[in-house]
Amino acid sequence: MCATCGCGESAGVRVSDSAHSHDHPVPSHDHSDLHHHPHSETVVLEQRVLAKNDELAARNRDWMRTRGISALNVMSSPGAGKTTLLVRTINDLGGRFPIAVIEGDQETELDAERIRATGSTVVQVNTGAGCHLDANMIDRALAVSRPVDGSLLLIENVGNLVCPALFDLGEEGKVVLISTPEGADKPVKYPHIFAVADLVIINKIDLLPYVDFDVEACVRQAEALNPAVRVMTLSATTGEGLSEWYSWIGTRLGWAPVAVDK
Repeated sequence: MCATCGCGESAGVRVSDSAHSHDHPVPSHDHSDLHHHPHSETVVLEQRVLAKNDELAARNRDWMRTRGISALNVMSSPGAGKTTLLVRTINDLGGRFPIAVIEGDQETELDAERIRATGSTVVQVNTGAGCHLDANMIDRALAVSRPVDGSLLLIENVGNLVCPALFDLGEEGKVVLISTPEGADKPVKYPHIFAVADLVIINKIDLLPYVDFDVEACVRQAEALNPAVRVMTLSATTGEGLSEWYSWIGTRLGWAPVAVDK
């Protein structure tokens, strides 16, 4: 068991280029010490796991920065609309600069196939029993995909509002996506992921007439946890609010503001 989040020791992680279906097994964390002293060693092992991850994340960040590759770590619960947002973003912006995707799921390549249909480069990471991506998985995925210099790299994390917050991947920004059908209390229920977010997106605002969701209350909760966070509302399905998302991408990554005619 992972001392940090409880992921299975034999998680069965697979990294693959979905276009060629080549699997690249990723070794799981070394947690052998945990079996000897499961109680006294837990905190030490958690520190080791996170320290090793942070070291690998720093290497990922350096590797990408030297090539002008800017990565965004997109996190949410399952079904919030991450893949739909990524597909829409690629379709709208892909002609302006190269966009690559690392797709994280426990199993299947269903979301990777949706991304691949846009023509974008995509690498699938199946985490097996694991509930999040980590820096080692991103390192292996980068070795497979080799995004071109100057790319925007969109990392779709495993659907989970808990463990992904703990693991730096080497990204330039953390994006937390929630959707109106989930309820407005997600920030207070899952405070850590909102506390580390650079941007919170409230998706599926086209459903506001049909669900009980208090936008202002949700924004207040997020800002109370993280006064520096940016919160925006949009619908990845209808396109409402996407111009603000595209502008944020441009300014966050130090590019000229991105605008799309609607």
